[in-house]
Amino acid sequence: MTLLAYPDRVISRPHADFRGAAACLSLLLLLGACAATPQRTEPPGPFDVPAAWSAGPTDETSVVGADPSLSQWWRRFGDPLLEQLVAEALQANTSVSTAQAALRQSRALRDQAAAALSPTLGSSASAQRGWSGGDSTGNSLRAGLDAAWDLDLFGANRSALEAGEYTASASAASLGDVQVGVAAEVALGYITLRAAQARLAIADDNLAIQLETLQITQWRELAGLVTTLESEQARASAEQTRAQRPGLQTAIAQAGHAIAVLTGQPPAALNARLAAAMPVPQPAGMPALAIPAETLRQRADVRAAEHRVSAAWARVDQAQAQRLPNFRLSGTLGLSAATLGALGNGSAVIGSLLAGVTLPLFDGGAASAQVDGQQAALEQARAAYSAAVLGALKEVEDALAALRGDRERLLRLQAAADAASNASELARQRFGSGLTDFQTVLDTQRTRLSTQDGVASASADLSADHVRLFRALGGGWRDDDNRAAATAPASSTPTP
Repeated sequence: MTLLAYPDRVISRPHADFRGAAACLSLLLLLGACAATPQRTEPPGPFDVPAAWSAGPTDETSVVGADPSLSQWWRRFGDPLLEQLVAEALQANTSVSTAQAALRQSRALRDQAAAALSPTLGSSASAQRGWSGGDSTGNSLRAGLDAAWDLDLFGANRSALEAGEYTASASAASLGDVQVGVAAEVALGYITLRAAQARLAIADDNLAIQLETLQITQWRELAGLVTTLESEQARASAEQTRAQRPGLQTAIAQAGHAIAVLTGQPPAALNARLAAAMPVPQPAGMPALAIPAETLRQRADVRAAEHRVSAAWARVDQAQAQRLPNFRLSGTLGLSAATLGALGNGSAVIGSLLAGVTLPLFDGGAASAQVDGQQAALEQARAAYSAAVLGALKEVEDALAALRGDRERLLRLQAAADAASNASELARQRFGSGLTDFQTVLDTQRTRLSTQDGVASASADLSADHVRLFRALGGGWRDDDNRAAATAPASSTPTP
């Protein structure tokens, strides 16, 4: 249903009569007042979370509020090369670039929704010359301005803008989550590479000892003090250790390739920078643990899921408002004459004013289906939010449990490695003096290699556990970064 007022009325005097337009506008407002305003919905309340972590604080951790030092947690490892690689990845990683483009798109869509709340103004000009039966019917010159404004009495456009704002905030949070995830992947890859280098050095050290033992065994065989059996056992033990080297070298190469790709470079680009073996980086102390509710506020993925729920609520409101009347004002003001000179006359001024209302009467259930669809989307967003919260809680609990277990395992392995080294050296000395059999030497050497390799692996696992805990605690991302990113110009990007 559409109501029109004053189509193409010529204004020939300065005080034209607008009483008809005012009466029409009053009728539109009366119809709007008779329509039912939709019930405004609100986003769901906070998710129920435990009051404390099941692992509880340890001697090295304390339960405090958000720790701002997590903003660049990778600096806690004290490894300049790791810091450089993380910085390069945050600048050039393809996933980060994709998230930045998604953020710019969501901002543009938000600005597009905001424009619908403002009046529109356009201009037009035309020139026409006509003929009828071979005779000229005259010229017509027109120039004017056109304006229109949707009154949005029931908030359809405002709800669309609200949905756009929440979507932009969710995109900003998603960008932060991608950046934190990329930083964690770089750190984990770097730890894997350094651990493989450490294990390769351990294998080489043990191989050197085993080759010495093989040489001694061969000398003793020549002297008739041992049989060929002992010599072949020594050779087999050395070759088994030598066989570990290709696998470790492959792991080093693949870890370097993964880090290079994360930094937006070809796989072999970092080979020279990563070639020198360095210790597995360890963080300086444990992070202060936030309470579960505070942790969820720090996590970008949880905040993004929450903003998507709010955006879904707004889209439900928009769909409901679109079932109600829509009011629109529009008008034109311009000049119309047969010649250019006549355009300057007062009689050339023309104008029109249009006030209209549209109300869907029958659409085959399309509007109702649209509301149902948006409500289903809301349920999906709420389920995704619940999954994000539960997943975040699980990640922190898993990281704390892994830290406790790997710390204890590392202590035991270090003690075992010290004892195995001593036992291996004593067995070699006693074998050289003929005080023990060769099987004891082989056993102690295998145990030495196994325990030292276990220490290197456990040390790497402990470093990786810290990385996962830093990420699970939010990775330093703050909601202030989200708000700044969602309102910043398109050229700026947030940092985790």
